Amino acid sequence: MNIAGRVEREGLREAADSAARVAVLVPCYNEEATIGKVVADFRAVLPDAQIYVFDNNSKDRTIEVARAAGAIVGRVRGQGKGHVVRRMFADVDADVYILVDGDGTYDASVAPMMIDELLQNGLDMVVGVRHTKDEAAFRAGHRFGNQLLTGCVAFLFGRNLTDMLSGYRVLSRRFVKSFPAHATGFETETELTVHALELRMPVAEVDTEYHARPPGSVSKLNTYQDGLRILFTIIRLLKAEKPLQFFSIGFVACVVAALILAAPVLMTYLETGLVPRLPTALLSASLVLFGTLLLVCGLILDTVTRGRAEIKRMAYLAQPSPWQRRSG
Repeated sequence: MNIAGRVEREGLREAADSAARVAVLVPCYNEEATIGKVVADFRAVLPDAQIYVFDNNSKDRTIEVARAAGAIVGRVRGQGKGHVVRRMFADVDADVYILVDGDGTYDASVAPMMIDELLQNGLDMVVGVRHTKDEAAFRAGHRFGNQLLTGCVAFLFGRNLTDMLSGYRVLSRRFVKSFPAHATGFETETELTVHALELRMPVAEVDTEYHARPPGSVSKLNTYQDGLRILFTIIRLLKAEKPLQFFSIGFVACVVAALILAAPVLMTYLETGLVPRLPTALLSASLVLFGTLLLVCGLILDTVTRGRAEIKRMAYLAQPSPWQRRSG
């Protein structure tokens, strides 16, 4: 690239930085003890940003505290973080979105760096990777579960992220407005990650300090129940996004089982010309037929999925990248 072209490109980026509208999205449920500080911290580092707190049927004074801190407050009746994220993405209009939990565990001071990473490099998602020395902040069991589930997604969808379940992300407008948002609970982070991987969006990670909850703040995460929900979400997304791969697993399992059952029957037939175990032979044949049906379903759904992916890609491309917006 020549010097003139480089100068023009840098000027475009500077104009985009000044013109980009930033929205901080904070889903909340019973966060009276922390929401005021969260709003104040992000207001301090991003004075021009609009801060939205969407309350999810809190029983305490979360709404009053958030409103007193200067946030724009909305309410979502459907219980669960996924419902809140869906509503926020639909209702809030901005160029850059910061999605962060209202529990006060994430470092607001990293937000400008994450936004800069997204704008300067034309990214669609920047994930805040959690690091802490406080065992109470990120317990060993949660850390292991995060690594296990992150590894599953990397293996199935072919790209590795360090902290798939982080609740601290900076997203582009085209990411948000093309995101279908089917999740209802804490599995929404998994859905966000798979959406980026399937559309091959440019993403990055930024290290951020992770704090323990302050006194009076209680985690809403149910370790085993929500862990299973996330695992089932990964399986559901595999079926939805890679149906041929999903149903091929069933096809291979059926064929292998049929061969194991049929082997002794076939040996007996070759030696005697008789089929003394007719039910076993019928079961083997049925398993092969059932496996073939699974494979055909996978082939058909794979074609449908390609069409759905193209529609999501078109919705994604309909929105400009933040750094392409000129001021004025």
